[in-house]
Amino acid sequence: MKNRYISFLAAVGVLSLAACGGSNKGGAPAMPPTPVNIVEAKKAEALYYDKYQGIVTALNAVELRSQVAGYVTGIFFKEGDVVTKGAPLYEIDRRKYQAAYDQANANVLSAKANLVKAQKDIDRYNMLLKNDAVARQTVDQAAATFETANAQLAVAKAGLASAATDLSFATIRAPFTGRIGISQVKLGAQVSPGTTLLNTISTGNPIGVDVVINEQDIERFYKLQQHSADTTFRLTLSDGTTYDKTGKVFAIDRGVNNQTGSIKVRIQFPNEKDVLKDGMSAVLQVLNDNSGERVQIPYKAVTEQMGEFFVFVARDTTVKDTAEDKSVKDRRDTLGHQVKVKLGPRVQSNIVVMEGLKEGDKVISEGFQRLRDGGKVTQGAAAPAAGAAPKK
Repeated sequence: MKNRYISFLAAVGVLSLAACGGSNKGGAPAMPPTPVNIVEAKKAEALYYDKYQGIVTALNAVELRSQVAGYVTGIFFKEGDVVTKGAPLYEIDRRKYQAAYDQANANVLSAKANLVKAQKDIDRYNMLLKNDAVARQTVDQAAATFETANAQLAVAKAGLASAATDLSFATIRAPFTGRIGISQVKLGAQVSPGTTLLNTISTGNPIGVDVVINEQDIERFYKLQQHSADTTFRLTLSDGTTYDKTGKVFAIDRGVNNQTGSIKVRIQFPNEKDVLKDGMSAVLQVLNDNSGERVQIPYKAVTEQMGEFFVFVARDTTVKDTAEDKSVKDRRDTLGHQVKVKLGPRVQSNIVVMEGLKEGDKVISEGFQRLRDGGKVTQGAAAPAAGAAPKK
């Protein structure tokens, strides 16, 4: 039984070798071409933006604090309204400061009267001195009294100016035209000079957006400060909508943070409708320098391998016939070659190719999942494979 089984295996081996020998005479059967869909790489306008997280900030904002102590006796505005420059906002109890002003004014009047009396005395003594009717010492004393009265008048005027300043500080006025916030004190509240926060007022039109950039981008923003177009700066609000006004560079901070290697840039936007509020978050979009006419292909044509991106390009290739019959002419096959590419941003369903392709290249958009590098392809109905394009 065992000998019969060994004989059977030997016979099968002989037949296999014969079959292989027969097939090699004519060469291995050619693999059929893979049906694929092919699209042409085309140049198209590609406007894309670099994104920076930003905070809306008023170009001018001031905290209102009292410079004199006392109780709040008046509030003259509606919270959240726009107030004009110089408009009264708060009043601190004026009575003490009014009394001090009146007293200082009376001191000035008294000092003026003493000065007039001293002037008259010195004039009289000088006249008597000409007739030797008064001692020289008396004239000198009158002159000294006049100088003292003159100095006392100067002191009284300084006291009056100080009292007038304190009295003016009792009424807190808007330093500029802007929107005032919710009051931090109520009527009757006691305030301390320089410490008690009354309110905050800020300008709203125009308004700024602060972003933090890497120090490598400083030169770029300096150039944009000198020359920028209407499409250079766009703003996306927190609800996903795009602000309908464009901005420009308002200021670049004086120095780089040596710990983070970053610098703050402020972009100015018009804000007539008061859409932008101080403290809002937004995304600043800055037009990329590489925007313009760029080669674009369908995003689904890209594959990712080990962090690198590739596409298959269809190229016509002349294949030499190896048959002994020289009357057979060479044929032209279309082969799919894998090409490494450097990608740019997405543009709807397409993607920008920065390097690796040129305009007019025939890119395989579907069917390349079953294709090997250098494999034969044919234009046909290829079923798209799910997840062909890399996720970004």
